[in-house]
Amino acid sequence: MAGTLGIVEVGTTRHGAAVSELASRRLGGKPLVEWVVRRVTDSLLLDRVIVVTDATIEATVRSLTPRDIAVFVSDQADMLGHFSAAARAFNADQVVRVGLENPFVDPALIDRVVSTANTYPGCDYIGYYSHTGQPVTQSRLGVFAEWARADAIYKADVLATCHDDRHHVTRFLYSHPELFQLRLLPVPARLDRSDFRLSIRGAEDWENVQMIVDALGPDHLAWQEIAGLLDSHPQIRHQMAALNSVLDD
Repeated sequence: MAGTLGIVEVGTTRHGAAVSELASRRLGGKPLVEWVVRRVTDSLLLDRVIVVTDATIEATVRSLTPRDIAVFVSDQADMLGHFSAAARAFNADQVVRVGLENPFVDPALIDRVVSTANTYPGCDYIGYYSHTGQPVTQSRLGVFAEWARADAIYKADVLATCHDDRHHVTRFLYSHPELFQLRLLPVPARLDRSDFRLSIRGAEDWENVQMIVDALGPDHLAWQEIAGLLDSHPQIRHQMAALNSVLDD
């Protein structure tokens, strides 16, 4: 049984080969899948961590995932269905979602959503929001995780019908406060800005991620240290702001 299940989401039916290639790229000497998994397993409050992926890239993902981490694939047609099936298969009470594209997901910020859930047991969804009211999952900040009660995931799996709600696992939850009890945490002020971008969507993002790892080293990547580095590199922040101004998915 896994009471609080951390799920690293790798790929969807829509992204296929591009995600497979990303998963294979190496950061700090590790495949990106392994890198992100190890960031998540550094959390103190998760009972278990697994990888959930799509059948089209299952073989690649299994070959890159550490052997002590289970890889789960269901026969469902989309990622919301995969998450619902995974929560049932591992008998989870709650799940924490992290995307492959977020190599700097911060274990302390993961633990904050889990500890908040323990403090407010009636919640269905807990996530971070910026000063604009935008869910951070819609941004490219890339250091945050989302928490959801397993029962809320099951409910969303039954009710969600549109493509975006099926593709983005938690979108139906935070878009329907009339159906789910939400708890929204403010983004730390040092991160709540439009010129930070730590999520990988393209080649420029990958170059910036590698620069950060090279500059700080793999053992000094708390969000505060990354923010301090970017504060001293305005040219990189300018590039990140320009990338953030272009809509991507």
